[in-house]
Amino acid sequence: MCGIVGYSGTGNTVDPVIEGLARLEYRGYDSAGISIINNNEIQIYKKEGKLENLKNLIGDLNLRAATGIGHTRWATHGEVNDTNAHPHGNDEFAIVHNGIIENAQSLREDLRSKGFEFKSETDTETFLNQLTFEYQTEKDIPKAISRTFEKVEGNSAFVVIHKTSHKLFAIKRSAPLVCGVDAKSGDVYVSSDPYALVGFTTKIYFPGNEVLCIGDYQKTEENFEFLDLKGKKSNDFKIQKKEMDLNVASKGGYDHFMLKEIYEQPELVKKLHSIYTSGKSLENLNSIVAKKPPFVHVAACGTALHAGYVIKNFLERRNAIRVQTDFASEFRYREPALNENELGLFISQSGETADTLACQELCEEKKLETLSIVNVEGSTLYRNCTNNLLIHAGMEIGVASTKAFTQQVLVGYLLSQAYNKQVNSEETANEFDKLVEAIDKVLDRADEIKQIAKQIYNYNGFIFTGRGDQYPIALEGALKLKEIAYVHAEGYAAGELKHGPISLIDENMVNIAIVTPDLFDKTYSNAQEVKARRGVMVVVGEENNADLEEVSDYYFGLDFCGVKDTQPIITNIVLQLLSYHIAKLKGTDIDKPRNLAKSVTVE
Repeated sequence: MCGIVGYSGTGNTVDPVIEGLARLEYRGYDSAGISIINNNEIQIYKKEGKLENLKNLIGDLNLRAATGIGHTRWATHGEVNDTNAHPHGNDEFAIVHNGIIENAQSLREDLRSKGFEFKSETDTETFLNQLTFEYQTEKDIPKAISRTFEKVEGNSAFVVIHKTSHKLFAIKRSAPLVCGVDAKSGDVYVSSDPYALVGFTTKIYFPGNEVLCIGDYQKTEENFEFLDLKGKKSNDFKIQKKEMDLNVASKGGYDHFMLKEIYEQPELVKKLHSIYTSGKSLENLNSIVAKKPPFVHVAACGTALHAGYVIKNFLERRNAIRVQTDFASEFRYREPALNENELGLFISQSGETADTLACQELCEEKKLETLSIVNVEGSTLYRNCTNNLLIHAGMEIGVASTKAFTQQVLVGYLLSQAYNKQVNSEETANEFDKLVEAIDKVLDRADEIKQIAKQIYNYNGFIFTGRGDQYPIALEGALKLKEIAYVHAEGYAAGELKHGPISLIDENMVNIAIVTPDLFDKTYSNAQEVKARRGVMVVVGEENNADLEEVSDYYFGLDFCGVKDTQPIITNIVLQLLSYHIAKLKGTDIDKPRNLAKSVTVE
């Protein structure tokens, strides 16, 4: 969840490190810091709050150094303050860390018995002190790092610098870590996110687990060396030379990245259809469906889980494949029955979600085929799965996911179509064409949604309801609103209202009801039940429906344009815009909502 940037090279480390941290602000954080090596001395500057606070702290110091590391922290161990902020350091080393050391307490007790003191409440400082202890014995930095890493438990990534070395040392276990090189200068970089390195590097490496990466800008050939924990050369890394687009850093005239990403969806839908109907993507898809599993286990978190619910409906209804959909955080702990001929399907935007990665590892241990639906090629989930389907959403900077949900659902739809040998069919082409048309019509009417938002944004309670394919959208709509507007919102299957939640309905509660032709009579009846109890009714449904208009206080009628299977995407985009405008009216930090991180890399 934390943002890591490291640099060593011919320039001033402060510039690329601070720029990299600025690019990673979207991930969510509560403090920021930087450490440099200056005349064989570790110097550390860190500050609670936004990166701007750190910039102000170092602004007049004219810091210059060849080697340094930076960090944006999302607190796990210890409160938010300057002391607990990263980097952590002493007279020998400075380190930054992403993840959790699960045995930190026992390590801390052992190190205290050896005379080590702790300045912070963080688990990270146990790695620093253990590393210092090992170095006192080994007098060899790579060996000391490897021995320390073997002693810590849990998923983490560490970047280390030493006062007498110009090298960067990095290592990880099931946490995001990338290394980069500028071929012209030989300058070396590390980060928790390749986006931080865009424009700086010509080659990016994605190292495997327990691979010690040593970056040395003074080497004349390969500037990164990769070693296993025994000190032997490792080939466990993936090279990516494809350039990323820095334009994603621009809002392009929109007030927020979230709004920009909502409006990107029509073009992304077109692009996805084009990619998966030809070339290697089609070949990969066809090879995946060559063997039809009798059962699919879907594990995901948050928005990705809601996409999984929609995909479950595709696979069960269209392909007669039984599907179980789970919170990734619960999947392992209920001890699921897993059989070798089944499929594990894992959905993640970042490919670094800790709970989802743990589910994949369990399925792999049980010898299941594993498949990811993921946005980041080269991510840990992508590397670990047997097969992968990329969603091609581009960089998503808004913490609250929008376009990634649409692309995840559509990849699931294409997977379902592939099982029926229909990817290149006229039916699929029409579905995508009509979907783009319907989304465009929603976006053209964004002002109408904004006007509804103005009428309801001061309410504190919201219940989203839907049935069938729209139930996952009720869950997703509620999640989006609570994420960015900080109001209480819950999603329910509409038929469940009378089994408890209807007790909450009164004139102060807003019900946002999705009422589509599927199961219309029953869903309409549920809306009437809310209206009878004086609830404020916002209905999203098919256009020109007199019954819906009558039951509504605010009605948004949709032209589905003939879309059949992917209607949930259309209703969801309405709710994305509604949540966005409510949050904007409330004045919240829409792109970086409080307490949230874009990539959840801790369990």
